[in-house]
Amino acid sequence: MKELKLPEYTLPKDKVFKKNGKLKNKFYKKELKKLQIELVKLQAWIVNNKKRMLVTFDGVDTAGKDGTIKRILEHLNPRVARSVALPKPSDREKTEWYFQRYIPHFPAGGEMVFFNRSWYNRATVERVFGFCTHEEYLRFIRQVPKFEDLIVDEGIFFIKFWLQISKKEMKKRLEAREKDPLKNWKLSSLDWKSYEHYDDYQKYKKEMFELSATPYAPWVEVDANDKKRARINVIRFILSKFDYPDKNYFYEADPNIVNVITNAG
Repeated sequence: MKELKLPEYTLPKDKVFKKNGKLKNKFYKKELKKLQIELVKLQAWIVNNKKRMLVTFDGVDTAGKDGTIKRILEHLNPRVARSVALPKPSDREKTEWYFQRYIPHFPAGGEMVFFNRSWYNRATVERVFGFCTHEEYLRFIRQVPKFEDLIVDEGIFFIKFWLQISKKEMKKRLEAREKDPLKNWKLSSLDWKSYEHYDDYQKYKKEMFELSATPYAPWVEVDANDKKRARINVIRFILSKFDYPDKNYFYEADPNIVNVITNAG
């Protein structure tokens, strides 16, 4: 592992990590609170300067999208910071331009919007389960770099995350959801089918990265096998993209956890 001057590497190892290599809760809570204070400062800057921020989260089921967005929004003003999780398209929406249903949820001045699954459903979920035709997918993958170029050219701060977990971890989390009455609602009829198609997801993800990672809209892949480390480093990455007043607790995202991909031709 690369040596880094991050809190989790400079403090005594037994104060930070469990025996299984995951973060201890005490360290995680302290670090998260410091980062959430910085998010509040960032939001104030965005509101005061009428900036717009758009962040998307994608990944297989149980990758940790809900929990990561929840920690980001926890102490932010809900009037100007929100999560968007769209249901399956209606019959009318199926006849629209594919990106059309997402655009009404984009941020106005002073707003922060976090998509819990984005338009990249077409390149992964819809391909795995045959919810789109091959021609629809090809049209999407041709258009998406142009679409995101327009987003960035418009002046919207845009980040797209892919939360990556192993097949073993996915199975573990699905089983935990089945047993926990407070998490049963998270289980859908497709969850275990998604697990069965895990390798297909990885194949399609690789192709998606190759065709849609651009210098202006790179993919940010996050190792999310440890939810706590993923959340901390997602927030670090977001904060690293902004220069806002009174920024006094700052670390770059851990490159052992976060990988920025810009390999599109």
